[in-house]
Amino acid sequence: MITRTLKEKIIKNIFFVFALASIFVLGLIIIFLFIEGLPIFNVVSIQDFIFGLEWYPTYDPPSFGILSLIVGSLIVTFFATIIAVPLGVLSAVYIAEVAPPLIKEIFKPVVELLAGLPSVVLGFFGMAVMAPWLQETFDLPTGLNIVNASIVLAFMAVPTISSISEDALYTVPQEFKEASYALGATKFETIVKVTIPAALSGISTAVILGMARSIGETMVVLMVAGGAAAIPESIFDSVRPMPASIAAEMGEAPFRSDHYYALFATGIVLFFLTLSFNIVADYISHRFKEEGSATL
Repeated sequence: MITRTLKEKIIKNIFFVFALASIFVLGLIIIFLFIEGLPIFNVVSIQDFIFGLEWYPTYDPPSFGILSLIVGSLIVTFFATIIAVPLGVLSAVYIAEVAPPLIKEIFKPVVELLAGLPSVVLGFFGMAVMAPWLQETFDLPTGLNIVNASIVLAFMAVPTISSISEDALYTVPQEFKEASYALGATKFETIVKVTIPAALSGISTAVILGMARSIGETMVVLMVAGGAAAIPESIFDSVRPMPASIAAEMGEAPFRSDHYYALFATGIVLFFLTLSFNIVADYISHRFKEEGSATL
């Protein structure tokens, strides 16, 4: 008969093997990405590749400058964040702190359901509904632009931000709120001055992860951002973020050609941008946890 200690040891080793396998597979993907992307720097320098203004990989001679792609990714993510953060955080506060139990039971599953909505469905919504409306309302040559992509990406990021923020709000000890009420604070004052500051670590992490999802999203920006590889001059201009460029051109790039290598190198840049978001999220989370512990 297997003892309890032996069972725990077996389970612990199983978890360790699965964790190790995940790290191993991720490491292989990263190695493959670098092997396929680094050869482009034999043709173009890193500086010209990252800060080059022209992306014409099929011209003769070709131009491999991805600054317009980087700007497209960042500007779409920026505006999506401006829209998604208030909606996500405030909806989390409402569900966790304000909504009656019946409303909470309805809203919470709906928000989680939105998180599982396929991005291609939102892309179709952006093309079929948002694009014609923007084109007619603002008299634009096309409705496939930064505004359209930002709004649709915001809808994708809201469930992530709301769900994680809500979990963070639930972890705030009830004693904090009761102490605030005992001192004469109203419910609104308690939420603003006690609950949200105590959950700021999780809320900040939610925001950064929402931004990371936006910058790495492919299908939505491929369908509604317009696909223009140029530095935008207006929020109504079309752009081509990095994921959209990779998805649109990888099927047409000859295997092991300079164009092929350049797309993988673009993936390396996107990888470092996403990694930086996750590092910032981890830093902010630990920073606010330490500050919160010191304050309390």
